Amino acid sequence: MDKRSHWLLPEGIEEVLPPDAERLDALCRGVLDQFRAWGYELVVPPLMEYLETLLAGTGEDVALQSFKVTDQLSGRMLGIRADMTPQMARIDAHVLKRETPTRLCYLGTVLHTRPRNQGGTRAPLQVGAELYGHSGPESDAEILVLMLKTLQLAGLRELHVDLGHAGIFRAMTRGMKLTPAREQDLFDSLQRKSAAELHSSVRDWGLPAKLGEPLMQLVELYGDAAVLGQARRALAGAGDEVRQCIDNLARIAELVRRQVKDAPLYFDLAELDGYHYHTGMMFSTYVAGEGQGIAFGGRYDDIGAAFGRRRPATGFSIDVNLLFGRAARASPPRSAIYAPVSEVPGLVEMIEQQRRQGEIVICELPGHEGDIRAMGCDRELALEKGRWIVRRLAGK
Repeated sequence: MDKRSHWLLPEGIEEVLPPDAERLDALCRGVLDQFRAWGYELVVPPLMEYLETLLAGTGEDVALQSFKVTDQLSGRMLGIRADMTPQMARIDAHVLKRETPTRLCYLGTVLHTRPRNQGGTRAPLQVGAELYGHSGPESDAEILVLMLKTLQLAGLRELHVDLGHAGIFRAMTRGMKLTPAREQDLFDSLQRKSAAELHSSVRDWGLPAKLGEPLMQLVELYGDAAVLGQARRALAGAGDEVRQCIDNLARIAELVRRQVKDAPLYFDLAELDGYHYHTGMMFSTYVAGEGQGIAFGGRYDDIGAAFGRRRPATGFSIDVNLLFGRAARASPPRSAIYAPVSEVPGLVEMIEQQRRQGEIVICELPGHEGDIRAMGCDRELALEKGRWIVRRLAGK
C-alpha cells in the first residue's frame, strides 16, 4: 500500500471537524432535550452484540447491512449494529421488563456494509425514539408528531411524509396462498408501481379476479387525504382487514393534524419500504425536492416476539448526518479568553471562575508561537494593579 494513502479514510466513512463538530453536538443536544421533554428516556446500547440478537425480528436487509466478526473470547459470531431498534426491543423485553408504556430514545453511530445511496455514508449517526406497550393510533400519532417537531427544531420546514400500511398488502396476499417467491414478485412489482407486471402475474397464476383486481388498484392509490376515500371504494371487496388498515391511517392522520395543523401528510398504499419489518403504519419523510429520505419509522409489533416478550412497538429514526447537512447554519465566531503562564496568585481561581460562567479559556503553553487570535481568542487575562481582569485584545 502506498504510504501516502495511510491517512485516507475508507469509502463511505467520514469525520466531522471544527467548527462543524461543535454545531453537530449542539443539534444532537437539542434533539435529545426535546425527546426528554416528551418523556423519552435515553438509552446507550453497545456497539456490537451477538449476531443472532442484532438480527432478531429483522428482515434480510438488516442482515446484509451488518458487519460480522468473530469474537476471540467466545468463538461466537458478533455483529456491529446496522440499526438500533432491535437493541431497544431487547432492552425493553429483557432488561426493563415494564408493564406500562415505555418511551425510549437513543443516539449513536451505526455501521453499514454499503451506503444506502450513491456516495452516501456507511456510518450514519442515528437518533431515534421508540414507544413500547401501546397498540393504538394514539401512539403512532405521537411518534409522527415528535418526528415532525424534531425536524422543525432543526429548521426544516418544507417536508413531505409518505404514509403507508403494511397490513394492506399482507391481508391481500394472505388469501392468495402464494409461495414466498411469488409474494416477493408481487412485492417487487408494487415497488416499481408496474400495473402491467401485476396484471401479468394475476393472469398467469390464475388468481381470482376478486383477489387480483384490488391489488392492481394499489398502484394508483397515492396522494393527499382524499386518497383514503378512494381506497375505501376501490378496495371495498378486499375484506374487513384492509378496510380497518385504511381507517387506522385516517385516524392517525386526524390525531397528527390536531397537533400539527399543517402536517405534510401524504398517502401511498403501494409504498412498502420496510414491509418485512413493519406490521402497521409505516412512513418515510423527505425534504421537499429531494429524493433521499431523512426520517423513517412505523409500527413493528412483532420484533419483541424474537426476545420472548411480544409488546406493541412504534418508533422512528433520523440520520443526523443528513439532518445536519440540511439544517446547517453559519456558526458564530469562536470567542475565547487567553490565559498567560504566571504564578501570580489568583490566576487559577480566575480561570476557573470564567469557565464556570461558560467562557472558553485557553491556557498558554511555554514556548508557544503564533498569533493567539488563530486559536479563536479575542480576549486575554491580564494583571492590572494586582488583580486579574479580562481584557479585550488590542486591535479587536
